[in-house]
Amino acid sequence: MSGRLTRRKLVIAGVATAAGASGLGAAVHFAGRYGLIPPDHAGILGIGETLTYSTQRLLTSGHSLAREFKRSEISKIAPVNGPSPKDETYRGLLADGFKDWRLKVEGLVARPTIFSLDELKRLPAESHINLHACEEGWSYIAEWTGVRLSHLLDLVQPRLEARYVVFVPFANPSQSTGVVRVLWDSIDMADALHPQTLLAYGMNGEALPLDHGAPVRLRVARHLGYKNTKYLSQIIVTDRADLYRKNPGTWYGGI
Repeated sequence: MSGRLTRRKLVIAGVATAAGASGLGAAVHFAGRYGLIPPDHAGILGIGETLTYSTQRLLTSGHSLAREFKRSEISKIAPVNGPSPKDETYRGLLADGFKDWRLKVEGLVARPTIFSLDELKRLPAESHINLHACEEGWSYIAEWTGVRLSHLLDLVQPRLEARYVVFVPFANPSQSTGVVRVLWDSIDMADALHPQTLLAYGMNGEALPLDHGAPVRLRVARHLGYKNTKYLSQIIVTDRADLYRKNPGTWYGGI
């Protein structure tokens, strides 16, 4: 019957009801019963993280898609926030057109692999026109071209216990202090395997611009911009819960 409640709807209703009627603690208990507790559930923000995580997983389960736009809707201006890396290694690669750039994919995988930019471009490519949503107002619509992260993961063959994918950008020494910072970010396997999650090397029909993360950046269509790490140098597949959303985001993260 069309009016029959599905099990998923009942679970969503249960989490919401528990939060509203019985208190947040009951909602967390209910979420835990259905495997909806995030790795970062502890601490003062743990209850909020649990409610956010469980709701997102229930409402966007499977391969629900972020909205796709028309080319006529691409923004005329794509704002950026944060400079490109000043790291000598990165600057040397940039000067040579990234011919020697390599992306190392390792961790809990059967086949650790190092990809060149040309090798990535030889893999099946696709494009998506999505909103790059920023909570600070740096939002815009752009077309992103690249290879699905899921395709890359198929090639390296994650082990069964793998749960998270960590993205490491190039280091960036502070111009004032000289201190080098490498601030990673991460997503879980549900987002890593999503069909709109790309390793993007193109933007609006051209090579990915420097300020937008050249030569390759992460594009997770269902997440806010700061999760879309730029200037990628390494990907680590892991089962370590302490590497899930424990970093405040790359300083030149997704904007």
